[in-house]
Amino acid sequence: MTAEISVLVVEDEFLVRMDVADQLRDEGYKVFEAKNADEAVRLLETEPSIRILFTDIDMPGSMDGLKLAAAVRDRWPPVKIVITSGHRQIDAADIPDGSVFYPKPYHHQAIVASFRQLLSET
Repeated sequence: MTAEISVLVVEDEFLVRMDVADQLRDEGYKVFEAKNADEAVRLLETEPSIRILFTDIDMPGSMDGLKLAAAVRDRWPPVKIVITSGHRQIDAADIPDGSVFYPKPYHHQAIVASFRQLLSET
């Protein structure tokens, strides 16, 4: 099932982004990577296959992960959103409807289970 599913990982810390991307590839996902929201938006505009956004909140650029999530919900409503942060605790009211938040450090299997759950809701 996951072989056809594209995920966009947005994380400014290279090693963290690489680790998450590698783990998701091992699960069979096609992974696109962006180091900030600006790169993420460009990828979303050119890669209509992306079905899940996995984003950190705190990153440099024109918007943080919460603003990126809101923009994705507005412009690409079918894209599922998983948000993470090691510096903030987020209330469900602070993220777009249908999104999921995980504090860092998170368990990789919880993220994968979340992806499966979100995708089963479509």
